[in-house]
Amino acid sequence: MNTSTTLESFPVIGIALAVVSAALLTVGNFLQARGVASRPQAHQAGLGVSQILSLLRTPVWLAGSVVFGVAILAQLAALAFAPLIVVQPVGVVALVFASILTAIVTRQAPNLREILAIVLCVGSLTVFVSVAASVSVQKAISDRELIAVLIVLLSVLLVTFVGLLFTRRRGTPAFAYVLLGGLYAAFVATLGKTVLLRIQTALHSDNLGLDNTNLLTIACVVGIGVAGALSIYFVQTAHTNNNPQTVVAGLTVVDPCVAVALGILLLNEAAGAPAWSFVVFAIAGAGAIWGVRLLARAQREPEAAH
Repeated sequence: MNTSTTLESFPVIGIALAVVSAALLTVGNFLQARGVASRPQAHQAGLGVSQILSLLRTPVWLAGSVVFGVAILAQLAALAFAPLIVVQPVGVVALVFASILTAIVTRQAPNLREILAIVLCVGSLTVFVSVAASVSVQKAISDRELIAVLIVLLSVLLVTFVGLLFTRRRGTPAFAYVLLGGLYAAFVATLGKTVLLRIQTALHSDNLGLDNTNLLTIACVVGIGVAGALSIYFVQTAHTNNNPQTVVAGLTVVDPCVAVALGILLLNEAAGAPAWSFVVFAIAGAGAIWGVRLLARAQREPEAAH
């Protein structure tokens, strides 16, 4: 496949759809958290087969899952219009929606520290996305690039299961499930992006046969299924021991960071970008992460006060 082939990009549409996805993700996450909270046995025994079957009989959790599914579709649609490094960071906006939703539910306005943290997150995100939209390119994904992504996914799967085996006796840290949920969500986005681009390229070149290139695309779809299932499982498990704000905060940091790294290092979406843009990426990314940290701290302080 010709790696130099560039495809049309519409960043504004992609960003708008990513904002919609972030809003839906927040609502879905909130409903799923309520569904898990309504099943005390999930907190006592973790998230096993019986607990999952119990959740499948919980209307609020099912509603959250439907909303979450629509959020994923909106995110994939966003990826069809703009590069990965433009779309994924927009997910940080979910923090804003989460704070607003929490304020509505608890009937307590966000405190000054929360507001400042949100401003830092959104400001950093705006700078990152603006620069990324101006210097990134959307191009066909080569077989070599796709194989590299799949190899990284397999390596992460191996490390994950070995790590879980070693921590099984001592107990896996609660926040580890948040990190794992975000990690595999990033692979869903990355692989989803490769599938979309390769389908566009196949249609453009009228190559719909079952050759090596399209077989790799099918392998990519399988990878999406595996990564997606694990992300869902880890996120639901995270809900059993973390509050919804922590889950959203973790996902909105880990997912974009990993996805952007994959987009730059493996998909070459920033190929040809000037050196100064990478400095901006680093500063803006650090600002967003710091904002999330401040937000998490500001949200814990009221809980500690009670």
